[in-house]
Amino acid sequence: MTTEPHPVDHELIRAAADVARTRCRGDNHTMAAAARARDGRILTAVNAYHFTGGPCAELVLIGAAAAQGAYELDTIVAVGDRDRGVVPPCGRCRQVLLDYFPALKVIVGEDAHTRTVPIADLLPESYVWADHQLDAE
Repeated sequence: MTTEPHPVDHELIRAAADVARTRCRGDNHTMAAAARARDGRILTAVNAYHFTGGPCAELVLIGAAAAQGAYELDTIVAVGDRDRGVVPPCGRCRQVLLDYFPALKVIVGEDAHTRTVPIADLLPESYVWADHQLDAE
């Protein structure tokens, strides 16, 4: 676990909250995510809920970021619709985020207890997919 605190990116939380408030309507879109790319841009996305297990907002954001040429993300946050506030990533998202961006920081917590933690801290004793691949040589 990390002992050095990371600052909370409140602009990122506001961006996700704005998308959750204005774009999440009905049962199909209930979560919004925002990420800050390494170049400083803020990218946003919403989930695509489906009873078969549609992608979470964090996973949609990975594709949306790539489509916009942002392949390195620094920080991510998810916010629920209906003013639910910051929502931590589910287990599947934690694993995917760790595999795509091992140095990613994630905003978690509620209200005054919001904090920024490394993705690895959300998956102690984690399995890192890249560490278990055979060398191509």
